[in-house]
Amino acid sequence: MSANRSVVNVGVIGCGHWGPNHVRVFSEQDRSHVVACADLKLAHLDRIKQRFPGVHTTNDYKEILADNSIDAVIIATPTKTHAAIAREAILAGKHVLVEKPLCPSADEAEALGRLADAHERVLMVGHVFVFNAGIIELRNRIIAKELGKIHYFDAVRTNLGPIRGDVNALYDLGTHDITIFNYLMNEEPVAVSATGRCITQADIEDVCFATLHYADGTLGHIHVSWLNPRKVRTLTVIGDNKMAHWDDVDPNDMLRLYDKGVQEPPYYDSFGEFNYLLRNADVQLPAIHRTEPLISQATAFLDWITTGQQQGPGAKEGAAVARVLEAATLSMANGGAKCPISHTPGRVGPVVSAPMDAVAARTWVRGTEADTTTCTTMPAPTHYVSE
Repeated sequence: MSANRSVVNVGVIGCGHWGPNHVRVFSEQDRSHVVACADLKLAHLDRIKQRFPGVHTTNDYKEILADNSIDAVIIATPTKTHAAIAREAILAGKHVLVEKPLCPSADEAEALGRLADAHERVLMVGHVFVFNAGIIELRNRIIAKELGKIHYFDAVRTNLGPIRGDVNALYDLGTHDITIFNYLMNEEPVAVSATGRCITQADIEDVCFATLHYADGTLGHIHVSWLNPRKVRTLTVIGDNKMAHWDDVDPNDMLRLYDKGVQEPPYYDSFGEFNYLLRNADVQLPAIHRTEPLISQATAFLDWITTGQQQGPGAKEGAAVARVLEAATLSMANGGAKCPISHTPGRVGPVVSAPMDAVAARTWVRGTEADTTTCTTMPAPTHYVSE
């Protein structure tokens, strides 16, 4: 941003499903002004013109990158295009906010992080749920040890559509829950096992189940689907002291804390006699001030640009999620086998305990065979369409 400007000029690349929300939010901020939007589909641009007549529209995103008056860009295009467009934007001198997931692979995310650092540009990833008031409150309770030792998380994220054509349901929806688990645990998982089913498309899973394994034994289970009659956005947390339930769809009770648990009696009458006491007490509904997470995310992005201090998830957090997605892809290709996650850039561990019917020694990524110890992603195309 130029030293003589107090307002951040913004361009939005991709105006399909989520891009218009960024246009709205950054248009409403006192510290930002949306200058231009880009999309290949004229229908998407027409909708922007109707809602935001002062915003310039173009079907060539390179116009936005070439505009020296634009300080920052929001990238809301298909996942496989993120790395290429973000790289161009950073090299053009723009600060960048990329919708989740940051990149299909951890290698790409880490490379973008190094590039942004070298050019002193902000690179933020749209992990919007770390700005959700209920999730923030839950994290504070976990940090304060109110729930005790966390045994497991159980997340459900389903709806009837929208069905994506570029990535599977785990990349699309599960990214949110991986992000939430890592945020609540303040660490990355060490292994993952996953299964999925291709229903509406031959090579893209519409429904996925994944289990994340953390170093202390905590499990994180994810169920995501585009083919479910009900929109569900829930997370249950089981601790040895308390339990919690977060429901992002419930307009009244976003977060509930249950003073329920399992206790062992102090002694046993005989060896092998294990009696457990079930504790059932109060339900607490914390007072939570609801704010739109996308507004909080935009505020953090602008703060990061203006102060130079990181105010939200960046390349490190984006790469952490990508590592899980790569390992989960490998696990699905091997019949749900447990796949260790290596923190060595670009690597995941070999599958272990592969089921009898596992796909032997091959990983299929959109029809491309890859080595079982790495997850190879499709090369970024030279053009894009919006999400």
